[in-house]
Formats: sequence, C-alpha cells, structure tokens
Amino acid sequence: MTGRDVPDRYLEGYAQILAEVCATGRRLSREELDALRARGELAAEAGFGLRALVRRHISVARDTWPTLSPASGSHVLAAVEQAIDAFAEGYERAQLLAVRHEEAVRREFIDDLLYGRSDLGRLAERAERFGLLLSRAHAVAVARGGKPVEDADSAARQVENAVVARFGERRILLTTKDGRLVCVAPGDQDDVLSFFAKQAYAATDGAQVAIGRPHPGAGGVVHSYEEALNALDLAERLDLTEPVLRAADLLVYPVLTRDRQAMADLVRNTLGPLKDARGGARPLVETLTAYFDSGCVAAEAARRLNLSVRAFTYRLERIHKLTGADPSDSVHRYTLQTAVIGARLLGWPDDDV
Repeated sequence: MTGRDVPDRYLEGYAQILAEVCATGRRLSREELDALRARGELAAEAGFGLRALVRRHISVARDTWPTLSPASGSHVLAAVEQAIDAFAEGYERAQLLAVRHEEAVRREFIDDLLYGRSDLGRLAERAERFGLLLSRAHAVAVARGGKPVEDADSAARQVENAVVARFGERRILLTTKDGRLVCVAPGDQDDVLSFFAKQAYAATDGAQVAIGRPHPGAGGVVHSYEEALNALDLAERLDLTEPVLRAADLLVYPVLTRDRQAMADLVRNTLGPLKDARGGARPLVETLTAYFDSGCVAAEAARRLNLSVRAFTYRLERIHKLTGADPSDSVHRYTLQTAVIGARLLGWPDDDV
C-alpha cells in the first residue's frame, strides 16, 4: 500500500494545521495532538500500515509547502515532526491493545484446551484460529526446567523460533502453562515433539520433557497433556533422570497404583519390618532401589551407593533376615521390587501408608 492509498479522513485538518503554524509560528495544541492520536488509533484498527501513513503525512506536507512562507520552514518541519509523532503514538497504542487482546484470547483458549473446559464443538472452532485441527489426534509434550518459564522469557522464544524455523507452517501450538513449556502437535508427527524436547532441554539448561500419547479429538489434547504431567510427577517421585520420558513407556506405574489400598498393604507387609533396622527403613529401601535399578548386579549397585561390595551384600542379607524375602530369589525379587516401586510412589517410609 502506498501513501496515496490512505483515505483523506485520517489526515483531516492536517494541511490547515501546517498553514496556521507557518502563519503564527505556534506549536500544535493539546486538542490537535489528541485528535492526531485518535486518528492514528483508527488507522491502526482499519489495518493501514504505519509506513504508508507516515508517507501520506510527508506527501501532504510536501504538497502544501509551496503555499507557505519560505521563512517559516523550520516551524513547518517542527509541526510535521509533532504531528507524525502524535499520530504514530496513537497507532502504536492501538497496536499494543490489539496484541494484548489477542494474547488474552490465546491464553483463554489454551486454558480451555488443556483443562478441558468449554464446549468441545466450540473449542474445535476456536482451535482453527490457532492452527489446530482437533478432528485429528494430537500429542502433547511438557518441559519442566529448574525455574518457571513464561511466554515472554528468552527460553520460550528460543524454543519457538527453533521449532518454527524447522517445521514452518505445520499445525503446532507452542505455549507455556504453570511455568512449563508446552508443545501440542499432530499425533503422527513425533519428530516435532522430539525436536521440541531437544530444544527445550538446551534452552532451559536441562529441562526434563514428558510426551503424552496421541489421542483423538478436543478431549484427546487434555488426555495427552495429563499423561505428560503425570509422567513428570512419576519422574520426581521415582527419581527418574532421563531427559525425555514417554507416557507409553510408563504405563506400568498407573497400573500398579490403580488400587492404592492394595499397594499400601503390599508396602507395609513386605517392607514394614525394615523400620526395625538400625537407622530405619530408608537406607535399606535405597539399597533395594539401587540393586534393582542396576539390573541386580551387586557391584554396580554398591558403586552407585558409594559402598563396598561387602557392605552392600551385608545390607541385602539384613533385608532378607528382616523381611523373609531374598532379593536374589526370582520369586521374592518380584515382590520386593513391586513393593519398592510402591514405596517410592507413595512416599514411604517418610509418609505413612
């Protein structure tokens, strides 16, 4: 759009102001500046570009110049500067309000999408505005770093710029929620979520990323998001340190805790006697955790706990004596390992179960 394409109503009275300034040498009045700001807001709301509007003001000043006194050039230039500055101020104010409104609308949509609020049909209509087709299956990745991340943070911008540069106009939604980075992508585009995980890890100095399973429909986004959050919660309780967690790989844990009372009974009955050990149950539970995490290799487990193999073996013998379950026996091992997982999930022995 050229300056000539801007309607005259956005420059109403401008030529007259220049003529009066030339005749009197005065500066623009407050009323005139307010009127220019108001027209700047209207022009922004109408969708005109600021460059075209500035060119139009300069063009009018140039066309008016021959009719003005040659000695008043400095006054006219000062008036043009004031006028354009006021007009641009109004224009930028309207732009800022529009951006804030758009951010509020986007945030409301994201909250509704991730919390499952609002009518699903209406939610699907709103989703198209933000590039999502909720008729397809979607998966959600959530990154949690050492400190909260918000939309305006450099980490969020860095990740968004990297993802957009790599995948362009794919139907992807990048945002933040409760201090975490979130990526919503079509369920058949796992490469997007994997790339997001890599970028989030780099931008936040080691964020852990959880990826939910793909699920169809508007409700599927909520389901996948909750799976990702649950995976992060499991990682915290079980001390899982992998940089990328997939909900599909952790399905055994929700199964184990589906009957909480049964799991609590197993923990109490199997590991309860460890409370009678000198130093309490925690060191022995940590011994079993290291033993199972190392593939039941005593030397590796001892290394992880900074113990000698002899001291570690003594702990296993102590566990056997107190519980009656032998960690080296395949049948007993399964019971002990399940009970240890339950203890970690339930916070035992710090919390009673």
